[in-house]
Amino acid sequence: MKKTNVEEILQQGIHGPLETKPDERRTYLGTLRERIVVALKKGQVAEETVYPEVEQYMKEYPKAHLFLNGTLSYEQLSKYVKQATKNKIGHTIVTNKESNTDIGLVLALDYAIDKDEIFITKKAPEIPAAKESFWTKLF
Repeated sequence: MKKTNVEEILQQGIHGPLETKPDERRTYLGTLRERIVVALKKGQVAEETVYPEVEQYMKEYPKAHLFLNGTLSYEQLSKYVKQATKNKIGHTIVTNKESNTDIGLVLALDYAIDKDEIFITKKAPEIPAAKESFWTKLF
């Protein structure tokens, strides 16, 4: 076991305890990437409806915790706060003025699950192929 010296003790007294992966924690609203069940970008959280995948994961992982980006307005966050309350999941609104992240929502556990894909991507609506018109057949 490593001995701590006086300098380390003073630094921890001034700046707080040492933290593992501080950049990753700032990006993912205070948690680590390996613990995340699902994450949404700010723009996705701002949409009018709740993502059904997030609601489903809240039901699948009742011991999860919801982290919301405090830079978004409460009107945008409230639908997810209501879902968390409905599913008896704790939530935290994280506001870190020193860090700028595009993550808007994180549903995470207290332990690592190492999911490969944590982001939900919306499929682009399919545009039906245009029918050939009379004019295109002539030329």
